[in-house]
Amino acid sequence: MFTLAELAQYDGQDGRPAYFAYEGQVYDASSIPNWKENKNHGNLAGKDITDALKHSPHGAGVIEGLPVVGTLG
Repeated sequence: MFTLAELAQYDGQDGRPAYFAYEGQVYDASSIPNWKENKNHGNLAGKDITDALKHSPHGAGVIEGLPVVGTLG
């Protein structure tokens, strides 16, 4: 289980993994090049992106297949 403070440490910078939370699940986006070094649109690594993803044109389908590494709580 991750707290928001712990999740923030996984921001994809300086070789750290790029994790984000969505609807209580924590995902590892490190395999996606745009998430490395937190260069994705919106710089969302290390954050809960539930609201952002619900309002994005991409929808939750973009996270399909990413490994779940924990829960947010």
